[in-house]
Amino acid sequence: MLYKLILFVLLALIVVSLFSALVLLYRDRGVGERTARALTVRISLSLLLFLLLMVGFYFGLLPPQGQ
Repeated sequence: MLYKLILFVLLALIVVSLFSALVLLYRDRGVGERTARALTVRISLSLLLFLLLMVGFYFGLLPPQGQ
């Protein structure tokens, strides 16, 4: 259960990072590096989420839905 909670929190952080990048893009008018930094954080979190999902499936923490 804790594993699934961590995954949901990580997914929420990805969405927050995406919307913060949108706000920064709007405020900075496309000039500056804050938007790029926010998107880099989002990509890093997405990769971490993918790795955690792969580990969860490998070790049986997240069973396939068909079973």
